[in-house]
Amino acid sequence: MKQSHSFAPRRTRAQRSAALASVLLFASAGAGAATSAELATAQASVDQMPPSATLRKIAENGAIVLGTRESSVPFSYTVKQQPVGYSYDIALKVVDDIRKRLKMPNLAVKNVMVTSANRISYVVNNQVDLECGSTAHVADRDPLVAFSNSFFQYGIRMAVKKKSGIRDYDDLANRTVVTTAGTSDERMLRQMSIDRKLNLRIISARDHAEAFAALKSDRAVAFVMDDPLLYGKIAQEGAARNEYTVTGAPLANEAYGCMMRKGDPVFKRIVDDVIAGMQRSGEATKLYETWFMRPIPPDGINLQFPMSPEMKALFANPNDRTID
Repeated sequence: MKQSHSFAPRRTRAQRSAALASVLLFASAGAGAATSAELATAQASVDQMPPSATLRKIAENGAIVLGTRESSVPFSYTVKQQPVGYSYDIALKVVDDIRKRLKMPNLAVKNVMVTSANRISYVVNNQVDLECGSTAHVADRDPLVAFSNSFFQYGIRMAVKKKSGIRDYDDLANRTVVTTAGTSDERMLRQMSIDRKLNLRIISARDHAEAFAALKSDRAVAFVMDDPLLYGKIAQEGAARNEYTVTGAPLANEAYGCMMRKGDPVFKRIVDDVIAGMQRSGEATKLYETWFMRPIPPDGINLQFPMSPEMKALFANPNDRTID
């Protein structure tokens, strides 16, 4: 079925002038906001580019809206109410590129918190321009949103307490497990329970922090999720991290990408080119080392998660293909 989108039609000069005036009233109150000259220059820049509804929206509003996560360590999470993370740094690189293209050095960044359950609707409904978090590029999402070149590959596994003796999925039969609502992991876990006749009792948590809390408090014997996120939650346990392990053959292998609205190939190309440039230049490798092999905020935890051969191959050959 063809998807409907909430893109506005191209505005007339009078309509753009009216929008510009309203933006100026808002922007004048904030430090570092785009000036009237910048907004006018951005409009002129957009007019000279191939049509892009997203770039036009950004230019007219003087701001880009990023979808961020609360507890997707180390990809996108909050520290003192500010977003940080590997994926968030990639999003900021895209913002830097857009600032240059639109000649808007003071382009504002508005961060909107999204969850696994609502992130796609926020993009489709024009509430978020770009979401770089921990969203898997799986085929059944392609009719709804567009994905950038992939920036991370991983397997879906489970975190358990070492003392549980659980080693693989058959050990979970007739027991309670937890995953995060709205994820591809949840769908796969439910299907596996049916296919293998495991009779799992599945808790669908609001976010990764809530899911790990269920494992920690023994309300669930396993937390099934993307393995880097599992390592991230375990690392946050400090000295108690040795009580947990990540185990099980991968249910599937997937890749994360930045998510944006469909039907805007110009904007997608910008995001793709930024990611590919980072991967080919070695900048993405340095970013990976910062977030996966060194102490990270707020508590200086180190995930100690070396780059896989699959990730090295992705960086050598950037692409936006699904793995599923």
